[in-house]
Parts: sequence; structure tokens; C-alpha cells
Amino acid sequence: MDMHMMKASRIATSEHARIAVEKAHQVQPKLNAMVTFCDIEEQLEHLKEIPTDAKFYGVPIVLKDNVSTKGIRTTASSRILDDYVPVYDAEIVTRLRNAGAIIIGKSSMDELGMGGTNLSAATGPVYNPYDLSRISGGSSGGSAVLVASGVVPFAIGTDTGDSVRKPASYNGIIGVKPTYGRISRYGIIPYASSLDHVGYFTRSVRDAALALEVLAGRDDRDMTSSYHEVEAFESLTTGSIQGMKIAVLKNVSEMLIDGELKQQTDDLLDKLRNQGAIVEEVSMKEMLLKAALPVYFIISNCEATANHSNLDGIRFGVQHGDQSYEDIMIQSRSQGFSSLIHKRFVIGSYGLSEENQERLLRKAQKVRRLIVEELQRILSEYDAIVAPASLSGAPKIDDSADQLSLEYLIAENYMGIANFSGYPSMTVPYASVDHLPVGLNITCRAFDEVTMFNLALAIEDITGLRDSIQEVL
Repeated sequence: MDMHMMKASRIATSEHARIAVEKAHQVQPKLNAMVTFCDIEEQLEHLKEIPTDAKFYGVPIVLKDNVSTKGIRTTASSRILDDYVPVYDAEIVTRLRNAGAIIIGKSSMDELGMGGTNLSAATGPVYNPYDLSRISGGSSGGSAVLVASGVVPFAIGTDTGDSVRKPASYNGIIGVKPTYGRISRYGIIPYASSLDHVGYFTRSVRDAALALEVLAGRDDRDMTSSYHEVEAFESLTTGSIQGMKIAVLKNVSEMLIDGELKQQTDDLLDKLRNQGAIVEEVSMKEMLLKAALPVYFIISNCEATANHSNLDGIRFGVQHGDQSYEDIMIQSRSQGFSSLIHKRFVIGSYGLSEENQERLLRKAQKVRRLIVEELQRILSEYDAIVAPASLSGAPKIDDSADQLSLEYLIAENYMGIANFSGYPSMTVPYASVDHLPVGLNITCRAFDEVTMFNLALAIEDITGLRDSIQEVL
């Protein structure tokens, strides 16, 4: 059941939440998607004070475990935060609760958000409901699989490179990253501050539009949050694309080697043309697209290293060692982080060192600007840019991507350019290969989520892929 159907019923709202908790427990042994289950009884009592026409009235939801929740453990799936219990709620938690949402739990993620597989969580890998031998995608994989498997109709994620949109593709659901600043990040454990976005998952485009009405808006506690008007996204989402100019990113689409996926992509584009859209291929400078992944890696790791310097076992984090402050910090960080995080912090520290800042970090920031200008060039002529979010369904857990291939460098990493620019971007399911879902990514101009949702709804209407649930076998 999606959020609209649930709202329309206006009955048995407490039962919806209890069923969600029960189902989350049922699938946990197979998906390993939850970190902490929340007590819903107090929330159901609070629901009595919420108007029944609230936009999330009685809707059970899940939060990614980097979202601060007062009195509820928040670990960011890292050993160093295993005992961290925030004393305040993130702004989005307050907004969701005031809208009537019932938080049933906190979902697994790649440790501290640093990854794209959800294999690095302290609680172990998260598994894809379509095939338990495959990855969920990350870093918001726990939230994605809980929506895809029908546990909840909505879940919060965060997106620093494609951490909402890639798992959405691998799990056959909607994944939204709005414009930078649309949603407050107050109370979100950061990864890379210039790239981090709050995002979310739903199973229908209309639910995605409705959710942004609840989440968006200025928050004075987050100085990067925008004063931009919060529009009536749901009512403005009509699915009309007559005259819309759509750019198909040729750099990605020409790499489609799977004949079945290429045919499904071409068929969708033809149907969009039949609905009145102007669909044309465009190319970005390949040199810049090749640079996107290394630029992301330098900037994100430098910012993460600075952001997490307070996780030292003294100010924050599980404490190890007892000889001196220095010993406590060394032991706490050595035992509190996985080897993957240690490697990223080494890279970040190297880039932040005085002798390397100009050669590495500043250079990466300059290339980022060139990439954004190239994106702006295309969006000055087109309303939206589209391309497959992945060249295939979710990879096997034991598979390792060839990170030197052109396909990997560009086609599997290009979505990070929407984080470089801060432009709104979302993934909507549109195809299936070997019984695995694949999503189409849409990117639009800053604060033009209405165009993005309208194109997504047109795609959803064409494919019929709305409110799909994958039962976990």
C-alpha cells in the first residue's frame, strides 16, 4: 500500500504501523536492513494530537541511521558510534512527526555514508530483495530495500554522490535528491558538507512529490538551507510533458551493451516523443566526465576527514585506551573505524595537508566547477537530462567492478555531477534485465523539481511501474 492509499483509508492507522514493524522483523534475517527498531506506542499516542488530514498521517517510515533521533541510538553504521544516543531530533524528524509519520526504525547504511554497496556497515551487508546474492546499493541501501520489499512506503536516505539514486535503481523504486538546500541537514551526521543532500525513497512519483512538501523549507539552524518557496509539488505534478525538451546523455546511453536494456531504453524515449516531448541526444565533454570520480573522491574524502575529526573517543565515540588523551584517540579511532574508512581518512588527510591543498584539493574544486559549467550549458537549452542510472541490475556481492574501464568511470559514476551542482535529480524505475530492475536518472535545473516530477510521472504512467513490491523469498 502506498502513502496515498493509506491516507485515503483514514482507518486502522495504528494497525498499518504495527504491520510494518512485524514485516520488518520478518524480513530482517534475510535483508539485514535494520539497525534499531523504535517503540511506536508513544508515537501512536502522539498521533491523536495530529489532524487526520496531515500529509503523513499514520504512515510508517524508516530513517537512515545517520539521522539524529532524540533518545534513540544513532550509529551511522559505525562501531565508533555504537553507543551514541542524540539529545535532539534532526529537523526532518520534527517535520515528519508533525506531519503524522510513525518512525518504526533506523536503517543500515555504508559506514558513515562512505560507500556505494552497503557492504561496509558494522552490522554487516544489506541484501537485495530481488536476489539475496546481490548488493542493495549504497550508502542508503537499508532504507531502499525496506521500501522495495513493502515494509514501509517511505524512507529517508542521504545522497552525497548517488547514495539514494543508485540503490533506487537496483531496487526498482523512486529515489529523490532535491536541490541542495531544499531540505535542512540539521541533525544529519555529515559525510561531505558541500555534496551532502537529504533524499528519500517512495514507490510512486506522487508520493515523492507529496513528501517534498513536508520536508522542504528554510531552517535557520542550517545556514545552507534555502529560503526558496515550497511549492504545491503534488498538485503541480500532472505528468504533462508536451513541449518539454529532454537531453539524453549520449556518453552514458551509447555504453548500453545489453541489447534488451538498450531496446527498453529506446522504446521509452519513443513513447516520450509520442507524448509531445522533444527528445535529443547530447554529449558532455568526455574528459570532464572521466574526471568526475577522482574529483569526487578527493573532495569527499577531504571534507569527511575534517567533519569526522571529532570522532576521537573523547568528544564523541566509543572510548578505547586509558593511558593518555593521545592514547585514547589513537586506540578509539583504530578500533572504531573499518579499514575502508581508515583508507579514506588517509587520503583526506593527505589532500588537506598544507603542501597538497593547492595541488590536489584546490585543483579538484576547480575541475568540479568546469563540470558544473558543462552541465549548465546543456540545461540552458534543455529542461531535463536523462540517462540510465546503471548499465545493469544490481551486481553480485562477490563481484568487483573494473574501476579502470571507461564504462565504470562514466556510466556508473556520472550521477555525482548533480551533487557537484546541487541540482535536483531522481531515479525512476523503467526497465528490467534478467528479472532485475534498472532505473532512469533525471536531472533538472536548480529548484525545478516540478519539471523533474512531471517527467518522472510521465515515465511511471508509460511503464506502469507504480507501487511495485518485491516479496523476499
